[in-house]
Amino acid sequence: MRVLGLDPGLQRTGWGVIEAEGTRLRGIACGTITSDAKAPLSERLAQLYDGLEKVLATYQPECAAVEETFVNTNAASTLKLGQARAVSLLVPARAGLSVAEYAAKSVKKSVVGAGAADKEQVMFVIGKLLPGLALPGADAADALAVAICHAHHAQTARRVEGAQTKSKVGGIDLALLARSR
Repeated sequence: MRVLGLDPGLQRTGWGVIEAEGTRLRGIACGTITSDAKAPLSERLAQLYDGLEKVLATYQPECAAVEETFVNTNAASTLKLGQARAVSLLVPARAGLSVAEYAAKSVKKSVVGAGAADKEQVMFVIGKLLPGLALPGADAADALAVAICHAHHAQTARRVEGAQTKSKVGGIDLALLARSR
């Protein structure tokens, strides 16, 4: 499964692509899409849109995951971040990909083991999990963490689905049968 992880931001949107096969992870590429801080908001959003389309065309992910944003104390900044996040959700959705969303604490817990991990800890663990992949900065590392979080959740969902399938024999739910005795 090839996963695109996104860490949305108006100034910098981090992106990372991984391949997950069972419990094995392989880093494909990562980077940051930047927008021109002097340009009008509409142009900045278009720059993010175009950059994400290029990433999708180049790396052909099968699904995407986006980090949920926290609410800032500055309402104007929160609104702009929300608009950048909307672009991060829209581009993969328009390309026909399923898009999952994960809270930052879930991402950090999934990758580092602690929901309150700082950026340096995330970068360190990403470097260990995906050796050989150059990390251009914290935004790209966060995006890779989102992709890894999604890969872990998808693997867990497949295991649960497989266990549910195995609990049925000849169309009979064995757990239901056991409870009825």
